[in-house]
Formats: sequence, C-alpha cells, structure tokens
Amino acid sequence: MSKLDELIAELCPDGVEFVELNEVLDYEQPTKYIVKSTNYDDSYTIPVLTAGQSFVLGYTNEDFGIYKASPDSPVIIFDDFTTSFHWVDFNFKVKSSAMKMLRSKDNEIANLRFLFHLMKNINYIPVDHSRQWIGKYSKFRIPLPPLAVQQEIVRILDNFTELTAELTAELTARRKQYEYYRDLLLTMEDKPETKWMKLGEIADFRNGKGHEKAIAEDGKFIVVNSKFISTNGQVVKFTNQQISPLYIEDILIVMSDLPNGKALAKCFLVDENNRYTLNQRIGALRVKNKNIIDTKFLYYFLNRNRQLLKYDNGVDQTNLKKNEILSVNIPIIPLKEQKRIVAILDRFDALCNDLTTGLPAEIEARQKQYEYYRDKLLSFKEVTA
Repeated sequence: MSKLDELIAELCPDGVEFVELNEVLDYEQPTKYIVKSTNYDDSYTIPVLTAGQSFVLGYTNEDFGIYKASPDSPVIIFDDFTTSFHWVDFNFKVKSSAMKMLRSKDNEIANLRFLFHLMKNINYIPVDHSRQWIGKYSKFRIPLPPLAVQQEIVRILDNFTELTAELTAELTARRKQYEYYRDLLLTMEDKPETKWMKLGEIADFRNGKGHEKAIAEDGKFIVVNSKFISTNGQVVKFTNQQISPLYIEDILIVMSDLPNGKALAKCFLVDENNRYTLNQRIGALRVKNKNIIDTKFLYYFLNRNRQLLKYDNGVDQTNLKKNEILSVNIPIIPLKEQKRIVAILDRFDALCNDLTTGLPAEIEARQKQYEYYRDKLLSFKEVTA
C-alpha cells in the first residue's frame, strides 16, 4: 500500500468534504499592479504577466506597483474572461485588469498548490465574453481532503510537473543552440566568394485570401495563418474552400504580427499537396530555379530573417510589404554546401520541433502522464452526513 493509500485509509476512508472554490480561495483585483508603459526590454528585471498562453509579455523597469510573490508565498493568476491561469512564485506586474490573483484563505486547511492542481481538473470553457470568477468559476465544488492527503498528492503530481519543466528547459536550451548554429551557418557577409541575389530574382511570390467566413470543423483543408505557423501547426483551423492552394516546397512566411511578436517573418515549408490553403497576410514563395538555390536552404535562411525583422518598430503592428520581402538579399553558394547546411539544421529542427520523435514528443507524453495521474488522484467520493 502506498503512503497516499495509507493516509486516505486513516484520515478519510468514507470520503471527503466538498466545498466551493470561493470558500478556500481569496481573490485580489490587479488594478494597482498594472504596468504603465509597454516599452518592454529584456534587460529590465520585472516581468509583465498575462494569465493567457503568452504568460510573460516582456520586462519592465517600473519599480512601483509590484506584486510580491515568492516560492514561500506563491499566487495563482487567473484570467477573468478565459479562465486560464498560471502558478507564479516571483515578483511581477500585470498587463490588464482582466485578471485576478488567487491565494488560499487558510494554508492549514487548503494547500494552494493542491488547489492549483484541482483547478486544472475543472473541465470548463466559457461560452461568452464575461467575467467568470465571481459568478461562475468560484462556485465550482471541489473535494477537500485532509491537509496531509493534499500534501502527498501535491508531492506526487509535482514530480511529474518538475520532469516536464526539466524537459521544457532542455528544449529551450536546444532551441537557443539551434538558433546559434543557424545564424553561424547562414552568415555569409564575411565570405568574399559568396554571390548575392534579391529574393525576387530567385522566387515567385503570391499572397493569400481571407478564410474567416469559411471555417469548418470538419473541413478538408488546413488554413495556414500566423497562429498555425507560430505554433508549428498546433493551432489549426479548417475549411472546405481551397481558395489559395499550396503545394510541396512552397515556402510560407508570416507578413503581419503584433509589436515584438514571435510570428513575424516566421516560415513554414509545405510538405503535402492538397492539404493546405493560404490565408491572408501570409505570403507564399516558390523557387524559380533549383539549380541556383535549394528550397530548404532558402526556407532556413528566410525564417525570422533579420532583414525583415528590422521593420518591427516595437510599437505598432508590423505589416510586411511584398517589395520588402522580395528585396531580401539571398546568399548564393554551391548547392553541395547548401545541402550540407540543410542536413545539419534538419537534425536540430527535428530535436526541437518534431512532434513524434523530438523533445516536444517527450514533453507531450509526460504531460499526458501527469493528466492521467491527476485525474486519478483527485477523484474523491463525497462524504455523506
């Protein structure tokens, strides 16, 4: 019998009490912690957070209105509209008022980390754009076993999350390593034997069309938009209208992104005919003469290319123009050398991005393992009076 089984048998053999979240969690509004200026800089020290997927929006040098959190005094930040949330154990500021900071009312009754894992077990998606915590989310009933049981469950589940965090940190390091070698291999300015051509001389360009009114859950074609490219195909929309068909070896490039975003000029290489369709503000390039340049080499060279990122002023949304893209200078080196560089970068890319064999696949497997045990460990019978 495991330690957890022993604790349950001793402390709550007949079930546990169920309570509403608002009975064990206090909330605080974020008003006094909202950042004044969005001129972020990585050299600053205070992170600006959102409870959404982005989490860390940037860093500020504002030394006032800082929310004090630490490993000994953590907090859950909760998006009041989407109900997404994050665990935070460091000082921070926030971007908007659409957030609440949650803490346990009594750590001797409800362990905050236990509540965090429980909230991940709540299967709820808002159906309207309204604030959720007070009227809806905080009223969800949750099991509240004795504190010793909570702490043992936290220990077990945190072992899974720590392993996932270690793999994620390794993935981040590998991606930085990949970027270093990519920049090293693709920097040709100091090689006098390199010839240069404008992108417009070696590739044809076309733009996509809007698909927003033709989205269908059971659609035949994947709509290639900026989210699809920026998430490496994890965020997918479908349509049955192939307005702008794409073919193997089309290079797609994001032409529009928010200030300091991570999608601008990010590329995607089409790997299958009749599977994708091109959305607006995404450009498609096709090599004119493969005896001059290898398509995969061009893809790697264009992906987040500095010649295009210079147009991002960090203030307004950036919209790359066709002529700006086609004016990028492309190094023309022997095809044999191009293919050697591609082979090296392919190995890094597979390790960093392959969803079946690389680190992302292992992270996904560990996440599923965590979810399996979380669901199993947090399923309690409600005690009867």
